[in-house]
Amino acid sequence: MNDALPIGIRNDWAVLMMPARMVVCVLLFFVSSTGYSQPDPNQRVAGLPVNYDEANVGQYTLPDPLVFESGRKVASKDEWINQRRAEVHQLFERTQFGKAPGKPADLSFNVFDSGTPVFGGKAIRRQVTIYFTKDTTDHKVDVLFYLPAKVRQRVPLLLHISFGPNVMAANDPGIKAGCVWPRQGKGSKRVRATRGDGAETRDVPIEAMMANGIGYGTLYYGDIEPDLKEGIQLGGIRRYYLETGQDALGNDKWGAIAAWSWGVSRVMDYLETDDRIDAERVAITGSSRLGKTVLWTGANDQRFKMVLASCSGEGGAALSRRDYGENIAHMTDTSRYYYQFAPNRHAYSDDFDRCPVDAHELIALMAPRYVLLQTGDTDYWSDPKGEFLAAQAAQPVYELFGIHNRFPAMPEAGDTSLAFQPVGYYMHDGGHGMVPSDWDVFIEYMRKFL
Repeated sequence: MNDALPIGIRNDWAVLMMPARMVVCVLLFFVSSTGYSQPDPNQRVAGLPVNYDEANVGQYTLPDPLVFESGRKVASKDEWINQRRAEVHQLFERTQFGKAPGKPADLSFNVFDSGTPVFGGKAIRRQVTIYFTKDTTDHKVDVLFYLPAKVRQRVPLLLHISFGPNVMAANDPGIKAGCVWPRQGKGSKRVRATRGDGAETRDVPIEAMMANGIGYGTLYYGDIEPDLKEGIQLGGIRRYYLETGQDALGNDKWGAIAAWSWGVSRVMDYLETDDRIDAERVAITGSSRLGKTVLWTGANDQRFKMVLASCSGEGGAALSRRDYGENIAHMTDTSRYYYQFAPNRHAYSDDFDRCPVDAHELIALMAPRYVLLQTGDTDYWSDPKGEFLAAQAAQPVYELFGIHNRFPAMPEAGDTSLAFQPVGYYMHDGGHGMVPSDWDVFIEYMRKFL
């Protein structure tokens, strides 16, 4: 492990390297850690310098989301919806996330726990296995749901793509254990997840959501695709779609983030069949690389009404042209996370301005739906200011729909004055990931807009 890496990144890799018995104890530590100190101005990551000085950000010009590639200006909301939006989406596919396949023909669902009362009768637990292929031994994801017991009509839902297996979601002995990918390296194999007390490993206030009439669902991202450099060789969903004789993907094909996003869309396919859940009122959330995942999912699949993106940073809501903290070169270096993106992404590592799109356009692809960007004021690596500026720059697209978001100035940590608007922005006091107080903001945001 490279000790020069930022704290959150070191914790991330440490999780992947740990023996299975330790994963349950610390798998989500880096998501909730707030132990950031002032950044080291001499830091290097993957042998590359990291800029933490606003004076060195430099000048940049953002691409205009309302100008076609031909140079023509978008003249109306209808032109955005029917023409320009598709153009921007395709640019993200080609240059950042990669093209993914559509809904599989052999998709099927097994509701193996149809409704078990839990939490003293406050909730109903439901568990579903979604099979992506005819082969039911592999390429599947288990999804755990808790639904308010006393609500008789269809309920809105928060769907959480998580670093931890479902068994970590709550102190509930009825949760299927599932498996995890415990370590990095060739020959890695999934191992059975061990049970842990959810109160020690995650602070999701499930019972508070039940009290507010909001359902909660969670899935483990590793069920879809391993978060490993060798993931495509280890049997993730991307390997299934390789053509005969292929051992690698084309330059514009899906990376791991697009694979995780594809899996979340397959959960939506199930939700559209569940008579207890209102599939038109589904929010999705995830943190760090899974914050990037939910942003791309919301941009890619318009069935999702809301995205709550936590500390998504570079490759998510932070502007790439603004060279602060992590940048494209750090992220796509072969020693790090190149496998999470389309191979084409690395082409912009030496000139960020060459990429035809930037993070503000990823946010704009959500219009007119709802997106809340949550970050931390000391999460320098993820550039919270870059996320604020991206939200601000997405506003012209929302204006086409008559939606007026205010971004007068970047708020201080804990200030929720810009949180509760269609494009919301909020910083907690601390570092990378989610902290308990963020969930209060999420619930209030969902109560207002979901």
